[in-house]
Amino acid sequence: MQRNPSRTPASTFSRRSALLACGAALAGGLMAPAQAAGAWPDKLIKLVVAFPPGGPTDTAARLVAQSLSERLGQNVIIENRAGASGSIGTASFIKSPADGYTLSMFGMPALLAPVLFKNNLYDVRKDFLPVATVYDLPMAIIVNPRVLPDVKDLPSLIAYAKKAQPSLNYTSSGTGSFGHLSMEQLKDLGGFDMQHVAYRGSAPAVTDLIGGQIPVMFADVVAALPHIQAGKLRAIAVSSNQAKLLLPGVKSVAEQGFPGFDADTWGGLVAPLGTPQAVVDRLNKELKVVLADPALQHKMQAAGAIARYQDGATMKARLANDFARWSKIANDKGISAQ
Repeated sequence: MQRNPSRTPASTFSRRSALLACGAALAGGLMAPAQAAGAWPDKLIKLVVAFPPGGPTDTAARLVAQSLSERLGQNVIIENRAGASGSIGTASFIKSPADGYTLSMFGMPALLAPVLFKNNLYDVRKDFLPVATVYDLPMAIIVNPRVLPDVKDLPSLIAYAKKAQPSLNYTSSGTGSFGHLSMEQLKDLGGFDMQHVAYRGSAPAVTDLIGGQIPVMFADVVAALPHIQAGKLRAIAVSSNQAKLLLPGVKSVAEQGFPGFDADTWGGLVAPLGTPQAVVDRLNKELKVVLADPALQHKMQAAGAIARYQDGATMKARLANDFARWSKIANDKGISAQ
């Protein structure tokens, strides 16, 4: 972050000289444009995360906030407002002033929260302004290799599930999570059955998966990657081709008999409706640069996410398409968080 040069006492320079010196500094690029009087941003920016600290959305937000702080010349701080799968923080955020000083890192659990909780607090298709996507969060089907030693790919899991008596159990990060909805869709496509056992969050689900209390999980890679790398868990399928950046050598669901299947979740920056277009344009410009930085990409991948820039129009269309897809599955299956 650039700082204004310290001023020489008024006794040394006349008022005219001081003004000329300031003008020269501006002309020479010694002051960041964001620091000019009245220009955005000229004060601290809050980035709301509607989830607890340490999760994938929070992790991505902190990495991006640090880089944006450097490029904008103002601090960007994280404010966690967790609860009800992101719906509480999101509903609060959309009421913020549309001045560019309160933004939010939107995570996909908040996409369906109004559907699952039947609270109708907001509509992701129209109640905020998509700025740009920031990351994709690949998912994977994971098994405990001690419990299911012969299940090494998706066809072998399906074959095992079809013969299992009683039905094989699987878990996810919670009722209505994308792991839950993805597996329910896959079950219909593959003609097999497994029973969902709901946990409250990825961490306890992964803990019991490692312990053998539950044999299968459709998990976000963030939660499972260290345990896969340590050999405690086995990934038998990833949710998309780009997920192979994090788990090379593991075939996607699409490659294992389900063409077109893609179940990555993702997140992006959003602003309150009415935010000035100049602010949105500046954020887009800076995010495009930030997300192309190899150092940030490496940090994201180390955390189990993939940096991915898409402009606001693309993000808006993606939100609408995903809402239609996943809400249909939740409604057809009668899945509710209540």
